[in-house]
Amino acid sequence: MASKGARFSIDRSVPGLIVKIGDYPLHHGGVGAIRSLGRLGVPMYAITEDRWTPAARSRYLRAPFVWPTSGREDADRLLSGLLRAGRRVGRPAVLIPTDEEAAVLIAEHQRELREHFLFPRVEPELPRRLASKQGLHELCAEHGVASPASSSPESYEAVERFAATARFPVVAKNREAFVRRARPAVTGTTRIAGPRELLALARGWGERPGVILQEYLPLEDAEDWIVHAYFAGESEPRTMFTGVKVRSWPPHAGMTAAAYVADNRELAAISAQFVKQLGFSGIIDLDWRYDRRDGQYKLLDFNPRMGAQFRLFENDAGLDVVRAQHLDLTGRAVPEGEQRDGRRYMVEHIDPAARLAYTRAGGRAYRTPHTPAKPRGTELAWCAADDPLPAAVMAARLVRPGIKHLWQLWRRSRACRP
Repeated sequence: MASKGARFSIDRSVPGLIVKIGDYPLHHGGVGAIRSLGRLGVPMYAITEDRWTPAARSRYLRAPFVWPTSGREDADRLLSGLLRAGRRVGRPAVLIPTDEEAAVLIAEHQRELREHFLFPRVEPELPRRLASKQGLHELCAEHGVASPASSSPESYEAVERFAATARFPVVAKNREAFVRRARPAVTGTTRIAGPRELLALARGWGERPGVILQEYLPLEDAEDWIVHAYFAGESEPRTMFTGVKVRSWPPHAGMTAAAYVADNRELAAISAQFVKQLGFSGIIDLDWRYDRRDGQYKLLDFNPRMGAQFRLFENDAGLDVVRAQHLDLTGRAVPEGEQRDGRRYMVEHIDPAARLAYTRAGGRAYRTPHTPAKPRGTELAWCAADDPLPAAVMAARLVRPGIKHLWQLWRRSRACRP
C-alpha cells in the first residue's frame, strides 16, 4: 500500500519506464516498481512480453510497451527498441532496469539515450564487469573485498587439474551474466559434490568452459545477507538497507523467497566503501554470505540494478531505492530515515515450495539469529488490495500449462475411444 506520512514531494511530471530484456513475464520486481512510484502519482510505463503479463495489468501502469526479446539480439536492435519506447512516452522518463542486460545496455549507450531518458551516469564498462562473476571476483581482489575463492578454467585439462587438488564440494556458476546469449554451461548456481561429478559436467562445457568454480560456504556455518541502496553522483549513498535472506528458490542458491529487514552497520559500511572505490552510481542489489568460520562477509553477487525484492526495504520517511532514484534524478531532496527493522517480504508463488524444501532439509533457512520472533509488518510480492490484477494474472499464468496439458490428455483419450 502507499506509504503513510511520506516525508518528500515527488515530481509527478516525470514518468518512469521499466526496462527488461529477456523472456521472464512473472517478475514481481517490475510490478513492485510500478506500484511504488505509481501510488505517488508518477506516470508509469513498462516494456512487457505481452499484454497479459502481471505488470501489464497493474492499475498503476499507464501503458505497456509490448516488445518481446530473448537477450540474444544485438545491441543496436535493443537500443532502437528502447529509443522507440522513449518516443512513445513523449517526455524524458526515469529508466528502471530489472536485469543485467538492460543495465549494461543503458550504461554502454548513455550518449544515445540521454535525450529521451534520465538515468545515473556511470563508467560505461563498469556494469558489465560487475554483472560478470569473473569480473566481480577480479574487482573484489583489486579492492580488498572478501569473496569466495574462485578458479576460471580455460580448458577441460584445466578442469582436470582443478579437480585433482580442489576441496569439495564446490560451486559452479556461469562466468558471464548474459547466459541467454549462448547455451549456459550450468543452470544457475550448481553445487558439485566431487571430482567425478565435476568432470562429467565439464565434458559438456566445450573447449573453453564458460564457468567459474568457487569454494562452497557450508550452510551450517553461513548467513545470507542482502544490501540494497541508491548511490547518487560521486558514489554518495542516498539510502541504504540491510536484511537477511531466510529462504530462496531454488533452495540456498536462487531468487529470494522470504527475507527480513535487519540492521547491520558493519555490512553497510563495507558495501558503501566498495561502491565508492568502484565509482558506481545508481541502484544496487548485493548478495553477501557471512562465513562464521573466519568472520568475513563474502560478496557473491553485485547486481547493478534494482533487485526483485527491493520492496522489502522502506525507511520511516516512506522511501525505497526506486523512489530515491526518481527523487535524485529529478533534482529533489532525498530525505534520510531509519530502515524498518523486522519487516518481512514474501514471494507467494515460490515461498511455499521453498519453505517445504527447507523444512525437509532440517530447517536450515532459520540458522541466522537475526530474524525476529514475529515480523513487524509483511510486504507481499504479488497480492495488494489496491492492485489485485497482477496477482490474479500471475496465478493464471502458473496454472495455464497444467490446464492445457489436462485438456490435451482428455482430447487424446476421446480420440482413442472405439
